[in-house]
Amino acid sequence: MQEKLLEKFKELYGADGDIRVYFAPGRVNLIGEHTDYNGGHVFPCALTIGTYMAVRKRADRKVNFYSMNFEDLGVIECSLDHMNPKEDGEWTNYPMGVMWAFDGRGMKMDCGLDLALYGNIPNGSGLSSSASLEVVTGYMLKDMYGFDVTNVDLAKIGQYSENNFNGCNCGIMDQFASAMGKADHAIFLDCNTLEYEYAPISLDGAKIVVTNSMVKHSLVTSAYNDRRRESAQALEDLQQVCGIASLGELTEEEFDKYASSIKDEICRMRGKHAVYENQRTIKAVEALKNNDLETFGKLMNASHVSLRDDYETSCEEVDVLVEEAWKIDGVIGSRITGGGFGGCTVSIVKDEAIDAFKEKLTAAYQEKVGKTPEFYVVSIGDGPSRLI
Repeated sequence: MQEKLLEKFKELYGADGDIRVYFAPGRVNLIGEHTDYNGGHVFPCALTIGTYMAVRKRADRKVNFYSMNFEDLGVIECSLDHMNPKEDGEWTNYPMGVMWAFDGRGMKMDCGLDLALYGNIPNGSGLSSSASLEVVTGYMLKDMYGFDVTNVDLAKIGQYSENNFNGCNCGIMDQFASAMGKADHAIFLDCNTLEYEYAPISLDGAKIVVTNSMVKHSLVTSAYNDRRRESAQALEDLQQVCGIASLGELTEEEFDKYASSIKDEICRMRGKHAVYENQRTIKAVEALKNNDLETFGKLMNASHVSLRDDYETSCEEVDVLVEEAWKIDGVIGSRITGGGFGGCTVSIVKDEAIDAFKEKLTAAYQEKVGKTPEFYVVSIGDGPSRLI
């Protein structure tokens, strides 16, 4: 992958000088969806697919962007002195936003860059291609310019730039998973405190299978920001009757006791999901520690039902994938993953059932939706790194 990118970089910008190559992973979230910005827990892991970036410093203040995933756009130019989001939402807003955020923290780039990128995360799949792009940019800036930032700082800066430069009010999970990934481990993260622990993923006789619905979403233009506002309203109403700072502080019983204080029915549904999903995530990690895959799978299934019915972030195509997966022998659990409104499902599937899972799900999906899904039997990888 990096060889092809390096070849393209030299074709575009020439072969001289100190050319470096970096990588940051995408992520899949096993359970804990839309809990990150509600002060709850998440349980993502970094993948071995992600974003590759080749880069070299320039002598002026120009920054050149090129993506092998969007070759028709060609090289896109900007200046370090005029970092403004492009209104048509070009992919460059993600790395540019990180540069803007570094600059706002007093970390000034003293010269421009030539950049070329390639991502092998399917765009719009819900596996966090945007966070991967933000983290690889931050890691590159840290290395190229000697900025004093930790990987946790990179996650925070990535989230800040996406919130304030790109206009998507995402939580920190995606950036944190990419920046802090560890091979063969998922991250049990308390998004309220950023306390975390690595949990070894030992799926004895089973694999994580990600299924792409081939329905693309865009969090910036989707109902993502609406869900965040509705959750915030639920919290505001609850704060009138109980002293909490986030929905993640409540148990299911406490939520049920105070739920009637949430005036709007839709906001009440959003609040219920945030509270119940957080508790499901805590229980799921405990189940995994006890090698209780059956309970983990049941909690995954319940997570999907809640995302479908209470948070309403699923869609017809993804529901077909999940509901058909539940019918297949050897499927331990299956749910939508990511921000929603399309994208992927994540399933735990017994090794001997993987071929049948792909065949049966493909046939059912083609019949009911008219699309052919893509499958990725994923490996859990490390966080960002410099490759060359």
